[in-house]
Amino acid sequence: MCRDGSLTYRQGITDGAPEALQVSDRLHIWQGLSQRVQDVAAAHRACLAAAVLPPVEHEEPQPATEDRESLETTRAGRHAKRLFEAVHEHTGTGRSISAIACELGLDRKTVRKYARATNWQEVVRRPRLRPPTALSAYLDYLRQRWDEGEHSAKILHQELAAKGYRGHYQRVKVAVAPWRETDGTPTPPPRAPSPLQIARSIIAPPERRHLDAQERLRSLFGNCPELAHVHDLVREFATMLDQHDATALPGWLDRLATCGHPTLAGLAKGLCEDQDAVVHGITTPYSSGMNEGRVMDVKLQKRIMAGRAGVPFQPVARGEGRVRMRHF
Repeated sequence: MCRDGSLTYRQGITDGAPEALQVSDRLHIWQGLSQRVQDVAAAHRACLAAAVLPPVEHEEPQPATEDRESLETTRAGRHAKRLFEAVHEHTGTGRSISAIACELGLDRKTVRKYARATNWQEVVRRPRLRPPTALSAYLDYLRQRWDEGEHSAKILHQELAAKGYRGHYQRVKVAVAPWRETDGTPTPPPRAPSPLQIARSIIAPPERRHLDAQERLRSLFGNCPELAHVHDLVREFATMLDQHDATALPGWLDRLATCGHPTLAGLAKGLCEDQDAVVHGITTPYSSGMNEGRVMDVKLQKRIMAGRAGVPFQPVARGEGRVRMRHF
């Protein structure tokens, strides 16, 4: 009988079907561990600032060029260079393209393209030259008036119209928008990721993490060894689930109980009390995860449509002798 970790369910099954094999559902165990990881991340909220990646500076549009230095200053160039270095760190290990793609969370075609390139300049996407527009002839005057302090797109459009410009006001507004973001407006500092975001990155398999998430975790773990230790514990338990092997479970529970986090120690205590069912949940194919997923999907749809997931009951008038269910 597959169940969650509730003591009531366990006692009820023990009393009603003492010979039944009780299986602690893997989905509920993983959910419990995920929630504890988020609690630990919240307790180390001060460390999450170390996971902030360097901000990308705002850049003015530049024409396409083959020059190496100009490519390095573009966002596409930095992205291509980072992917090229990440792929080539694994190509010399003898691993297959599929294995590298799973490791980095990239498509096989992307990994193959970067692996075959001799340098990152070969795969960078170069910006295309845009054809001149009616506003192109007035850009110098527009920039001059902007530097002089005139930042109203409406007034600038009127001045250009007096000079012969026949384009729409919206084109002028779009043209000065990048200047408005960089001139006189302080750039807000990047925000640290939330405990939920860090917990999701830790729980997610390494092969499914985005490259930014991997760099964020690497920076965070270098400044917070406690979260790095929690990450190792999570990956060790995920390996047990993937391999259906509970041999390492007792030692893992001991390390979980002594890791120094009360929330994880409480989880370890509950799993130890229900260890036989947890072992069956890891080693047997039985799981209610599919059914639980359908229930969660139904609750999500109800929240989207009605704002609540419960099923309220409202009794009808006295004398009818039954209860009518009404959905809100």
